[in-house]
Amino acid sequence: MRVIGVDPGTAITGYGIIELQGNRLTVVAYDCITTQAGMPMPSRLQHLYRQLELVLKLYQPQQFAVEELFFNKNARTALAVGQARGVALLAAVNAGLTVAEYTPLEVKQAVVGYGRAAKEQVQYMVRALLCLPEIPRPDDVADALAVAICHAHRLGSQRAKGGNPLHDCLSQW
Repeated sequence: MRVIGVDPGTAITGYGIIELQGNRLTVVAYDCITTQAGMPMPSRLQHLYRQLELVLKLYQPQQFAVEELFFNKNARTALAVGQARGVALLAAVNAGLTVAEYTPLEVKQAVVGYGRAAKEQVQYMVRALLCLPEIPRPDDVADALAVAICHAHRLGSQRAKGGNPLHDCLSQW
């Protein structure tokens, strides 16, 4: 099962694609989509949509996962992220994918085992669980991979009671 996780933003949208085979996770691809700061918002959203469309066509995931929008003290930032998130959801639905949404707490719980984990802990575990040589950068990419891992964990738990789909390579670290 191929899963794409997306961390939406208008400046940077991270995405990470993983493959779940039995109880193993492997990385297919990860990167980010960026827009220029001076672009008008409608153009930024259009660029994001078109790039996500290309990513979905290229990698053909069967599952789409995204983090739920959490309350942000800065209303302007929350609105911009909400718009980017809406574009990501539209791209997923137009590609025929079912969307799974997770709270930041659920993502941290699935990846680290603790819902209040620090960002650095999540990044470290993404690196370890996917056997990556380094933490993916920028942070949005590591966050997108964490969302994909969270969804894969849920899929694995639904398939086999007590099964853990997280690839066991932690002994290397």
